[in-house]
Amino acid sequence: MGRRTQAERDAMTIETGYALVSAAVLAAVTFVAVLVPPLYVFDLGRTARQVVLGVAGVAAVLAFVTRVVHVLWRFPRQEGHRLPGPPPPPRPDLGA
Repeated sequence: MGRRTQAERDAMTIETGYALVSAAVLAAVTFVAVLVPPLYVFDLGRTARQVVLGVAGVAAVLAFVTRVVHVLWRFPRQEGHRLPGPPPPPRPDLGA
């Protein structure tokens, strides 16, 4: 494994920051989307509110982790290689 250039380190820093910020936004939106509808539609008791709050928290954490993994997994590895993914779809034959 060779040493990384400054440009590679900068790209990795930016990609990590993007992953964390976009994951935080997604987690906040997920938390609100799961929490708000039951609280405003139904008259819930204390226990039910706590359960909904817990479900919203778990959903937000899962959304955060999934987004970070998704963004960083797609980040190019050394020498521009990415981890193997699905093959591209076949192109139709444009010949005669």
